[in-house]
Amino acid sequence: MHKRFQRAYTSIKENTFVGCAKIATVGGFCDIDLIVVKATSPDDIPLRDRYVLQLLKIFSVSPPSYRTFATSFSRRFSKTKCWRVALKCLILLHRLLRALPYNSPFRTELLWTRSNGYLSLDPCPFRDTSSSNSHDYTHFISSYANLLNEALDCLTVDCVDAYIDPGESTDDENDEEHETLIPTYPDKMKLVAEKLEILPQLQTLIDCVIDCKPKGAAARSFLIQCALKYIIRDSFFCYNNYRCEIVSVLDHLIQLPYRSCMTAFGVYKKAAVQADHLSEFYDWCKSVGLCGSYEYPFVDRIPEIQIQALESFLDGIWQLTESSSSSPMASTVESSSSSLEDEKPLIRFNNWVQFDDDEKNEEHALITFATNDKVMTWEVLLEASADSDGGSSNDLNEENGDDLRIQVYNPYVVNPFY
Repeated sequence: MHKRFQRAYTSIKENTFVGCAKIATVGGFCDIDLIVVKATSPDDIPLRDRYVLQLLKIFSVSPPSYRTFATSFSRRFSKTKCWRVALKCLILLHRLLRALPYNSPFRTELLWTRSNGYLSLDPCPFRDTSSSNSHDYTHFISSYANLLNEALDCLTVDCVDAYIDPGESTDDENDEEHETLIPTYPDKMKLVAEKLEILPQLQTLIDCVIDCKPKGAAARSFLIQCALKYIIRDSFFCYNNYRCEIVSVLDHLIQLPYRSCMTAFGVYKKAAVQADHLSEFYDWCKSVGLCGSYEYPFVDRIPEIQIQALESFLDGIWQLTESSSSSPMASTVESSSSSLEDEKPLIRFNNWVQFDDDEKNEEHALITFATNDKVMTWEVLLEASADSDGGSSNDLNEENGDDLRIQVYNPYVVNPFY
């Protein structure tokens, strides 16, 4: 009995607001508050286009009316307990966001209203009391409000893949056309970093779109199906841009820093799971008859084996980067300094310095030259080569026989190698 009385009271209150707005309009008084009340009447008739056009006309003539609309919309949406009124408020806001450019004061005023606590879209305070299946309608209104809240925070999507800058003309007399310059490496990395910031936002929007799937009695409502058409068509644009951006980021995945590379891999890994849910949502929309089948984009499915292969590849690259970050030259210097202290012979293998533990207590020269039965050190050879008159070399040759002969350079000889 209490629920029936509450539903009747909600219906009478909303109809009274609309009746007063119509009387004020007939009397010649037209205000944004009255347009918002008339546009959000508690009936099953979809939102009429004339109210949207009237608001756009007022915005073009009077820019301060943006804040007036934001205040009126917040008051109307926060006080209603009827799901039809709340749904029409969200549809009105959605259509105005689509009609107005991104950099218009309309979005700024909505953000100001939300930051000051007058408008709350997430979490949504709406609770339906005008129908028997209030839980289904409340869930859809909350999901729709969360989607619009994310759309207010989302950045614009720029699908430009490269910068095109006009070059200077090479011949002023011929008035040649400007040549396009190839983007430099820092410009490419800056563009990829910007796209990497947009991708998580697009994924959040797609998740909000999937959450807007109605349940129970809400799925059979004509008003909710009309709202779903606006949501689905915007999701087409969002997913197409998301697919283009993620492909562009994956093309430069190896060139990114490690932290950005792992962020991109996390986005790609989430895209594999998200594609399955989005495909199921689109299949349900097709079965209900929302939009034409030709309008739906092709959802790319990412196999699990591709995710595992990419993860193994990135792990291998990071291990290689860690091993190369420790410089071999630095390790060589440290090892050589420690070898001087411990007096151990050095054994070099593939640029790595090791110690020979078997010969700890023995001291040998670092460089030696072996003949047939004798071993000569590099000090003896240096003394022999320093003797230019050949005396030391003769003694050396006499001492070691004819096994080793040192040729002394003589500039007066025609053939010094003779």
